Amino acid sequence: MVEDNSEKGEPSVLVVDDNQQNLELLVAYLEDVDCKALAASDGGEALEIVKTSSPDLILLDVMMPKMSGFEVCRRIKNDPKTADIPVIMVTALNEMGDIERAINSGTDDFLSKPINKWELVTRVKTMLKLKHVTDKLERTLAYLSEIEEQTHAAKNG
Repeated sequence: MVEDNSEKGEPSVLVVDDNQQNLELLVAYLEDVDCKALAASDGGEALEIVKTSSPDLILLDVMMPKMSGFEVCRRIKNDPKTADIPVIMVTALNEMGDIERAINSGTDDFLSKPINKWELVTRVKTMLKLKHVTDKLERTLAYLSEIEEQTHAAKNG
């Protein structure tokens, strides 16, 4: 299960883009969301931050050197420890094949560049709410499972 940072305060959003201007713009847009913005300028750095900080949401550029956003997303979604972190792909690509590749890599949503600030803010807020509810549900299910085990042990003990 992914750590739920929202219980410890504000949720965190990792922004990944190799273009410094885009990175700064997205981080600035996030000032209208109650969250802590983390930043990475390439896929390797993003994966390291995901491993150490367990963000609640990732905004991920598709076109990056060394490792594409598709590959970063695939690695995040293939790791059971990080698979539940929602990913929004941010891309200038808009051909059907690119959308299909994004979906096949495991992305939860995507935004086309140029980014509309209010569309971004709305989608981020929605994803963070969904993440919070999902994490809360997972904790509740784990708690109920524990109670069921204790009840079973008490009956058979």
